[in-house]
Amino acid sequence: MDQILKLINVTKIFSGHGIVSSKHNIFKAVNNVSFNIEKDTIFGLVGESGCGKTTLARSILLLDPPTHGEIVFLEKDLTKLSGKQLLPFRMKMQIVFQDPHSALNPKLTIYKSMKEGLSNRNYPKDKIKSRIEELLDVVGITPSHMYRFPHEFSGGQKQRIVIARALSMEPELLILDEPVSSLDVSIQAQIINLLLDLKEKFRLTYLFISHDLNLVAYLSDRIGVMYKGRI
Repeated sequence: MDQILKLINVTKIFSGHGIVSSKHNIFKAVNNVSFNIEKDTIFGLVGESGCGKTTLARSILLLDPPTHGEIVFLEKDLTKLSGKQLLPFRMKMQIVFQDPHSALNPKLTIYKSMKEGLSNRNYPKDKIKSRIEELLDVVGITPSHMYRFPHEFSGGQKQRIVIARALSMEPELLILDEPVSSLDVSIQAQIINLLLDLKEKFRLTYLFISHDLNLVAYLSDRIGVMYKGRI
């Protein structure tokens, strides 16, 4: 199998002064992490809350760039790219965060929220509406509801919409950061089954992040266990 993502000695350090003491504190949230993910697979990253999983995800996406280390995505080290060079790689790597409520702008309809991303990647204007309808349908949202606002949807429906928006970028890798942990138990299985269906339909690769070892073991082809910033 071909590798889609390879991390080499990725470290993320936060530093600052304490509230009481003037001592300079250094905290390694991610400490010398290395692993690779093969195309068309699910790599599960499991660990307790606060162990560095989300920080690592943000570092991979360069939302919080690593202090040092290499992030090789589609054979390019993203840490050595900037600006316009990064744009096509950012589109090919999308993230679905834990909380769908904060992921959607409450002032925008679903149509406008999804249109924004499609417009940014120069999708043909006359095909944007039909593409949004298609994506909403594939995640189980009635296409005609695209003109509604986020508050008119349930938590599970919002997460489906967030997934549809991520798919609009035509990604090859989806980073799923606790994508069901904030949802009702009755809805969690539906979203997991949807993600599995979408993986096959669009030939996606997943980095699935969770604190739930049983869920990660069920879904994943390979698993990394994270503890205190290390794997």
